[in-house]
Amino acid sequence: MAFSLPERQILGIHGLLPPKVETQDIQAMRFQNNLKKMSDPLQKYIYLMGIQERNERLFYRVLMEDKEELMPIVYTVGLACTHYGHIFRRPKGLFISIRDKGHIRSILDNWPETNVVAVVVTDGERILGLGDLGVYGMGIPVGKLCLYTACAERCLPVAIDVGTNNETLLKDPLYMGLYQQRDQSQAYDDLIDEFMEAVVEKYGQDTLIQFEDFGNHNAFRLLRKYREKYCTFNDDIQGTAAVALAGLLAAQRALGKPITEHRVLFLGAGEAALGIANLIVMAMMERGLTQAEAREKIWLYDKDGLLVKGRPQETDSNRHDSPGTVQSFLEAVNTIKPTAIIGVSGAGRLFTHDVIKAMGTLNDRPIIFALSNPTTKAAEDAYTLTDGRCLFASGSPFGPVTLNDGRVYTPGQGNNAYIFPGVALAVILSGVRHISDTVFLEASKTLAEQLTDEELKEGRLYPPLSNIREVSLQMAVKVVEFVYAKGMAFRYPEPEDKESFVRATVWDTHYDSFEPDTYDWPGVSFTPKTD
Repeated sequence: MAFSLPERQILGIHGLLPPKVETQDIQAMRFQNNLKKMSDPLQKYIYLMGIQERNERLFYRVLMEDKEELMPIVYTVGLACTHYGHIFRRPKGLFISIRDKGHIRSILDNWPETNVVAVVVTDGERILGLGDLGVYGMGIPVGKLCLYTACAERCLPVAIDVGTNNETLLKDPLYMGLYQQRDQSQAYDDLIDEFMEAVVEKYGQDTLIQFEDFGNHNAFRLLRKYREKYCTFNDDIQGTAAVALAGLLAAQRALGKPITEHRVLFLGAGEAALGIANLIVMAMMERGLTQAEAREKIWLYDKDGLLVKGRPQETDSNRHDSPGTVQSFLEAVNTIKPTAIIGVSGAGRLFTHDVIKAMGTLNDRPIIFALSNPTTKAAEDAYTLTDGRCLFASGSPFGPVTLNDGRVYTPGQGNNAYIFPGVALAVILSGVRHISDTVFLEASKTLAEQLTDEELKEGRLYPPLSNIREVSLQMAVKVVEFVYAKGMAFRYPEPEDKESFVRATVWDTHYDSFEPDTYDWPGVSFTPKTD
């Protein structure tokens, strides 16, 4: 409907559309009006993805104009992944199965775009808090890349299908993946090796490869295996770590207390917890602590209790002498006396009222980060039970909380979307070959710096999501400056004005103008009329 009359004549579609030529403004209004009539999040997701397939520029324009409302639908796609086979309309991304071993390069050759700069890949084993969803995990890389860049044809979402241990899916006739248990043999490693080699062979050594939602047992070892060989990172480990550290750095501003004086207790000891813990240690070391001193301030608690020396599950990075018998997370809080608790556990509901009250008793201003599976009243409980003294952030969006005395607090949302788009843009533009954890440390500091004093007074620990595009651009500028200064960049000549360099790459969602003075194509020759 936005094609002009000359364009319709050239394309042979004159008469196949109503005569009105619509502006993008009118199209966006129709899009938004239709969305407002929908209450079911899954229905909204289907509608949004349908628009993306038909009109990318319109899709991204509306997404950017209403980020706080639409980002959770596009980005937090657990519901869509669960129902992937039931709402399937059209395939998106590249599907590679364990049966394709030896043929991955030829599969990549089937992808229609040749100028790919970023790949997001999942094997579907640990999708959000939902567990093993097999090939249905494709919704994750598709959603991530919606935020990566608006120029979607330069990005490639990939699902690696090695089977699933989800018995419900294996019994579902509409499941779209392999009907087999998840392959955990050497063939799995060989498949991932072949995939990585095929990507860089086809698209280049500096192609960014982002790992998403791999199981813990694979996530860390694949990161260690590939990080010095490819341009790669794991968002669940490093992206989550960066956004959590940024929240702590913002809390540091509110408290006037350096991060080196904090004690942090994690609920959960998986990839997210360990990633955050390691980045906090790096931040503390940057402030003068030794690695051993920094690690002494980090504790982890999982389903088997505190991680202490002698436990089979102990980690190399956070081993402590046992402080005595600790039977519950509440006892761990009272024993460790943390200044901050960070929940990154699939268990959920362990930040009980007693735990929050204990944190309020131990600290004038307790830091409470419920980053996974928070209850619907998590923010309200945190502020109410601490009389508004806590510094709260969650992984899910919460509206403002009003206390009985009229005070209003706006919870922060510790969302990885604050980190990975800006980091990815910087890495791609500067030609980084290997992504150091120091890049994520720099990203954390940049995010914390972008929080204004006014927003901090409102209770926020992160900028509003409505500002996320500018946040990403500022982060990209800072990271570009950092990687060139540290000799990590390989794209030359080095741009003198790095902010102009970054901003010049931003994609415009408006339609391209196509109005030459005279058309002279085969079978078509005329001069368009002007008003």
